[in-house]
Amino acid sequence: MSTVTSATQTAQDILASLARKDTTTTSTTQQSKNQFLTLLTTQLRNQDPMNPMENAELTSQLAQLSTVEGIEKLNSMMSQLLDSQASAEGLQAAALVGRGVLVEGKGLTLTDAGAIGGFELDGPADEVVLSIKDASGIEVASMKLSDVEAGSQNYMWDGTTTDGSKAANGSYSVSVTATQGDKTVVSRPLQFAAVTSVIRGASSTDLQVGDLGIFKMSDIKQIL
Repeated sequence: MSTVTSATQTAQDILASLARKDTTTTSTTQQSKNQFLTLLTTQLRNQDPMNPMENAELTSQLAQLSTVEGIEKLNSMMSQLLDSQASAEGLQAAALVGRGVLVEGKGLTLTDAGAIGGFELDGPADEVVLSIKDASGIEVASMKLSDVEAGSQNYMWDGTTTDGSKAANGSYSVSVTATQGDKTVVSRPLQFAAVTSVIRGASSTDLQVGDLGIFKMSDIKQIL
C-alpha cells in the first residue's frame, strides 16, 4: 500500500501558513483548517500498515493545530479589546469639547477675569517660584508657593504686577523654579486653553486645544 508523504508535508505547510497569517480572514482561515483535517484524515486512511504514523507525529500535528486556533482566538479578543478601548477614548474626548485643560507650554493669557496657568512637578517641593514675563522678556510679576505636592497644579494670576499696578491684558510667558531643600525639582510650566474639537485618527483620538495645536489624550495634564 502506498504512503502519502506529500500529504504530510502539505498539512505541515498549511499549519505554518496559518501561524504566519495573523490577519487572515475567518472564512479563509477556516478553509485552511478544513484542508488540514482532510489531508490528515487521508494520511491516516492511506498510511502503510507496516509503517504507521507514529503517535508522537500525530500528536504533534494536532497540537500545532490547537496552538494556531488558540492564537487566532487571542488575536480576535485583542482586536475586540482595542476597538472597545478606542470607542471609550472617543467618548471621553468628545466630553472634553468646550472644557478648559492644561497642557505643557509656557504661555499665559491675561484677561479682565485674570489668567489661569499651571505647572507640573516630578517630585514634592518646599518652594515653587513662578516668574511671569512680558513679550520683551521682562519680569512683571512673580508668585511663590510653599509645600507643593508632586504632579500637576494650577494657579490664577489676577494681573497684579510687582509694583502693585495692573498689567495690560494680553500674552505673557511663565517660567517655573522648584526646590526641595537645597535640591532642584524638575518642573514644567503648563498652559491653559479650551478644547475646541476632537480629531479621530486611525490609531488614536486627538484633541484640538484652541490655537495651541493638536494634543493626544495623554498630553492633557489637568481638566478644569
